Amino acid sequence: MNETIRYTADVVLLAPGGHVLLIERDWPPFEGRWALPGGHVDAGETSRAAAVRELAEETGIRVTADALRQVGVFDAPRRDPRGRYVTVAYTATLPAPAQPVAGDDARTARWWPLSGLPSLAFDHAHILNTL
Repeated sequence: MNETIRYTADVVLLAPGGHVLLIERDWPPFEGRWALPGGHVDAGETSRAAAVRELAEETGIRVTADALRQVGVFDAPRRDPRGRYVTVAYTATLPAPAQPVAGDDARTARWWPLSGLPSLAFDHAHILNTL
């Protein structure tokens, strides 16, 4: 069996008071659902660099690569309905919530309390539960 595997990076950006930054997806799959900022790793790019880039593109918030700590690798075969996706998730904590500005494939970006999250796309609830 020959399987195409796509490589992505996601960011769990936290702020004091127990908040996490989420984006509302602007296209399928899971259009209109909330998700962690993230996306495809480009050719010649590390997953950490992709995480920094995707966070900035989707939310307008910039962090340094050194600020990111790896949470884990998530590779369940059916975590994405488009096919086989393997993601490396990273986390960082800001000293205070920065105002997000939605961009790229995000319809909206906002801070959510970890104690009151919406239904999340993909396996992002599982990623958050590993923290």
